[in-house]
Formats: sequence, C-alpha cells, structure tokens
Amino acid sequence: MNSKLEKLQDILRGYGSVLVAFSGGVDSTLLLKVAHDLLGEQVAAFTEASPLHQGWEVAEARALAAELGVRHFVVESDEIASAEFAANPPDRCYICKTAVFTAALQLAAQHGLSCVADGSNVDDLGEYRPGRKALEELQIKSPLLEAGFTKAEIRELSRELGLSTWNRQSFACLASRFPYGTEITAARLRQVEKCETFLKDEGFTVFRVRYHGDIARIEVAPADFQRLTTAPLREKLCSFFRECGFSYVTLDLEGFRSGSMDEVLS
Repeated sequence: MNSKLEKLQDILRGYGSVLVAFSGGVDSTLLLKVAHDLLGEQVAAFTEASPLHQGWEVAEARALAAELGVRHFVVESDEIASAEFAANPPDRCYICKTAVFTAALQLAAQHGLSCVADGSNVDDLGEYRPGRKALEELQIKSPLLEAGFTKAEIRELSRELGLSTWNRQSFACLASRFPYGTEITAARLRQVEKCETFLKDEGFTVFRVRYHGDIARIEVAPADFQRLTTAPLREKLCSFFRECGFSYVTLDLEGFRSGSMDEVLS
C-alpha cells in the first residue's frame, strides 16, 4: 500500500494542479485528501448538485470539503431535462458523465487548474461502467486507478489517515434505481429519495430502493432482514412507502448488491 500511495503522490505531483470530482464518498475523499496535502491551494473540488443526487449527499460533501480546507465548487445541473437521458437507455451514464465532466473541464480552465480527476479505482473495471468511455474521451484523470488502488485498499488507507468516510457505503446516483427503459422523472426521483432517506434515518447503512412502477424493491444487507421485517418497523416502513406512492413494498431476498439493475444486461 505504501508503494501505491507513493505512486499516487507522484502522479498528482505531475499534474501540478487539479480539480477533483468530489461526491463525499470514500474514493473521492481519499483522493482529495492526498491531493490537497500534496498540492495545497493548487487543488479544488467540485460536486454536482442535481435531482439525481440525495440532498444530504451534497450537504455532507460541503461539510467534508470544509473540514479538509479545500476550495469547493457546487455545480448545478439537471440531467433529466434531456429527453435522451430521461428515457433511461443502457448508456445513460455515458450521457450524464459527458455533460457533467464537460462542465468540470470548463470550471477547471476558469480557475487555472490543469486537469480534472475522478475517484475511479481498479474494482470499477470489473463492472458495467459506460461512464468510463466519457471520462476517457474527455481525458479525465483517474489517479487512484492508475496507481492500482482497489476499493479495499482505499478504505484501509482512509482509515489509517483518519478519514470518517473509510467505511461509508458507496452511493450511485438515483437514476440507478430504475430499470433501463423506465422513464426517469423528477417526481419518481423524489419518491425514491424519500424512501431511502427513511431507511437512512432508521439507521440502515447499506440499502437501495429500486423502482418498479407500483412496487418498491428494497435491498439491504442480509444481516438486516430480520430487523426490517419485524414489527413495529415493518408497519412503519410500509405505511411511509405507501404515502410516498408505492402500492406494494417488497424485500429482495438476495440482499444489497451494487449494480443489480445491470443484471438484465448479462
């Protein structure tokens, strides 16, 4: 791990300055921390604020950037205004990343920063990630990936550096809660966001609420099955989800798994 950290530092040193795509998650927080410690004021962070992201994610990113003492820009966007994106094709992530990182490159140029970097890691190469094509086309840097860091190593180094994000769940954008071909609307996004916020407020740390029309499919860790399905929480949850517009509330017996909506593509 020390050799990988040294390689990461060498890569960042070579940039001279950088704008880090910062979600407040484990990967981008580590990248921002290492970059800022090394390059100081030549580092800034940007966070996208859009209907695709939980409101509390943006708030946490603001707080983390302030804690790290990093210049932080919040970029407002609205992907669902694009009919192409809202139709939710399998390359939805490519469409989104192209728009977001084009804006990030413009922001970096405005502030005299030499490049834009994201928190992709080695594990991302084994998943369906059409957004990586957009990053490559736009020449976005992925220094954690280049240095050979896996997700587990990023968590371990984050823990060693005292970062509170070391064991944080990864949160993909809310568009990932919808089956491909299901239209993504502002109302549906807020419906899912409210239900996931309910689970977060009840203390669940690993969860997704997948949208299937009238049906909400909940994914949590198998260790949380009993708690989720035991009264009085079960009744409270069902009542709340129905208030949010779901007619049926289900638990996925396979449990939480990142990218479960991509299983239909295999």
